[in-house]
Amino acid sequence: MNDTTSIKHQAPLTSGDFTAAEEPFALFADWFAEAVKSEPNDPNAMGLATVDADGLPDLRMVLMKGYDADGFVFYSHIASQKGRELATNPKAALLFHWKSLRRQVRIRGIVTPVTDDEADAYFATRPKQAQIGAWASKQSQPLESRFAFEQAIAKVAARYVISEVPRPPGWSGWRIAPLRIEFWHDRPFRLHDRIEFRRDTTDGAWSKVRMYP
Repeated sequence: MNDTTSIKHQAPLTSGDFTAAEEPFALFADWFAEAVKSEPNDPNAMGLATVDADGLPDLRMVLMKGYDADGFVFYSHIASQKGRELATNPKAALLFHWKSLRRQVRIRGIVTPVTDDEADAYFATRPKQAQIGAWASKQSQPLESRFAFEQAIAKVAARYVISEVPRPPGWSGWRIAPLRIEFWHDRPFRLHDRIEFRRDTTDGAWSKVRMYP
């Protein structure tokens, strides 16, 4: 989870007591900016939880590749397990845990695909080897050997040795528009601070609730 990209986000909120914030995205920007400075690896790493057709949850780490007031964006293969589950049940939960700051952010919301233009624009920023890997990988499918994967990579690399690598038709992204965003900050003796922002629709107004730890 270490290919580099620029993260689109809002300007950080300058604040003292985070529980006084009245809007979640500026507070997230503030916390994320601090995480970029303090986390040794991948401050944009987030747990992504989905549910399969039988109601069994799935959880994995992915990289957030952008966020704004419309939601949080990540990219992957459409035919991957996460892609199939999101097609069946387009709802998801996210978790950011910044151990260096003793903070976490929990997000639950509605999932929609990004546009082709958005997917093309992000794919063009990836390192060429990562672009090649996106063509060579049949993500979430059985792999008979590492050598078979390396052969597939070599074939794709030969095809695009002197040309740009286009985005594979089965590779795109998703945006999670939050209905719930909870901010959690560690305090001594497990007397933590928690606030949750809530709204009923993805374009609705936010309300805020302070939670028991």
